[in-house]
Amino acid sequence: MLSKIKLAIYYSFFYKLPHSRFIGFTARLRVWYLSKILKIMPYDSRSKVEFNVYVSDAKTLQIGENCRINENVFIQGAIIGNNVMIAPNVVIMNSAHRHDDINLPIIDQGSTEETDPVIEDNVWIARNVIIMHGVTIGEGAIIAAGAVVTKDIPAYAIFGGIPAKFIKSRKL
Repeated sequence: MLSKIKLAIYYSFFYKLPHSRFIGFTARLRVWYLSKILKIMPYDSRSKVEFNVYVSDAKTLQIGENCRINENVFIQGAIIGNNVMIAPNVVIMNSAHRHDDINLPIIDQGSTEETDPVIEDNVWIARNVIIMHGVTIGEGAIIAAGAVVTKDIPAYAIFGGIPAKFIKSRKL
């Protein structure tokens, strides 16, 4: 019950605070609340969480140090490493709708088992990316704008497209 009250406070107040480019301390207030009250990330003055960042019920969400999460990000559940940048309008899923039985409406089939995606350290996720449940994005990877990540991404790789495909390696 207490966790629901904490989430209600987040969504009724902190979630709606203006972007930090208008009022500089609002991103720090959200980081403070997510770290000290919801306990989904360590407090780090370098981290920024902007307005309209949806954190679902926060039960399976972990966010590392020095992360930047921009506005309008939807996180159903995830394990996010350190030094991760998430651009606006990113969607991170930890489950999907079942659709196995063609004789039963999809709406009545329920959801898949929750499997949190893992986003390792030093990853950049560009604008409008969708990350599906259960994938791992390796350290130092970059996901190009508008990509849909349906499979694991190796470390230091750049992926883009629908579904996301290898573009090039960041290693020389």
